[in-house]
Amino acid sequence: MEIPVPYGSPEPIEPAPAGSIVVGHDGSEGAQLALEMAMDFAGPLMAPVVIARAWSIITAPRPEAWSEGYVPPFDEFAQAVKKGMVEDALPVIQKYPNVQVSYSPVHAPPLKSLIDVSREARMLVVGTRGRGGLAGMLLGSVSEQCVRHASCAVLVVRDENTSRRHH
Repeated sequence: MEIPVPYGSPEPIEPAPAGSIVVGHDGSEGAQLALEMAMDFAGPLMAPVVIARAWSIITAPRPEAWSEGYVPPFDEFAQAVKKGMVEDALPVIQKYPNVQVSYSPVHAPPLKSLIDVSREARMLVVGTRGRGGLAGMLLGSVSEQCVRHASCAVLVVRDENTSRRHH
């Protein structure tokens, strides 16, 4: 049996439609805040929102067909990731019925996923996990790297409560 590797063979990452707002969403509280902010911007701009999530076989939820000794097809992992994205985003997106939302589960590392998906976007919106001080500097956050490498505007949404704890 072949052991699955985290990202397997690289597939081209489809960019979000030009003029859209891309939100990096990993299911965290920071990601929910970023999604809320993106939806706030999208309404008045009449821009579609693309929710992007990086995943690997290791981080993907187990598909329904998963069982001990059986590795489901790759597509089932992708479907399980998308299902999780939809469930995570629902509490926020249902507040914005006039905003068009789509989902982009990307089988690639987080930075590559966000940079490639947002290549033609109007804006990339990301949250933070709240690591401050030395830990944040040493680890190098995805949000910081997005600011450095994205080809569109980047909005980093910080949780006010987390920010206050670290300063």
